[in-house]
Amino acid sequence: MKLTFLGQSCFLIETMGKKLIIDPMILSNPLATKIKIDEIKVDYVLLTHGHYDHVADAEMIALNNNAFIISNFEIVSWYEQKGLKGHGMNLGGKFQFDFGTLKYVVGVHSSVLPDGTHGGASGGFVLSNSEACVYFAGDTALTMDMQLIPKTCPGLDLAVLPVGDNFTMGYEDAIIASDFIGCHRIVGCHFDTFPPIKIDHEVVSKAFKDQNKTIILPQIGQEITV
Repeated sequence: MKLTFLGQSCFLIETMGKKLIIDPMILSNPLATKIKIDEIKVDYVLLTHGHYDHVADAEMIALNNNAFIISNFEIVSWYEQKGLKGHGMNLGGKFQFDFGTLKYVVGVHSSVLPDGTHGGASGGFVLSNSEACVYFAGDTALTMDMQLIPKTCPGLDLAVLPVGDNFTMGYEDAIIASDFIGCHRIVGCHFDTFPPIKIDHEVVSKAFKDQNKTIILPQIGQEITV
């Protein structure tokens, strides 16, 4: 499995011969100007919740690729009304796709779609297949529900956690989250895009290292092999 960071909370995921993109905000991200959205080829668009910085380019990418949108029931229904295809889920549920199993897990965060429509419950995804198991937390506070992930999912090889604070948990809580989920190889997301979520990379990296954990704070375009 290979992940490519496309800025904010967006990753291109290549696994089992399929391509997925999660939480795409590219065109309006000033840090992602080198990413050419028209060249992105995917089979699926995954959305953790409805906020603009996670769905901004979802419709364009889905239309460009005739791709399926996977999210909670409310968000998928909203896109289906626009004529797009989708697969709705809800918290705690899992489904077997041709790229592996997705489990939609709890995220503690608000959610509203760009036109003001309520976006249903915010969540995260655990993606598992014969290649790897990765947790994409989406935007979330630290929550005790994270302790259920090792009990209900295969062992994690990697976890993508927000570390920017203010709108999500910060790096201190992400360290605790890594214990809750039983995964000490972390990729940070949701940092540096806007002034309130700028982080000191050295401080964050040292805090994880001091706890014998690894954190990757990726550059946009950086590839990560799981």
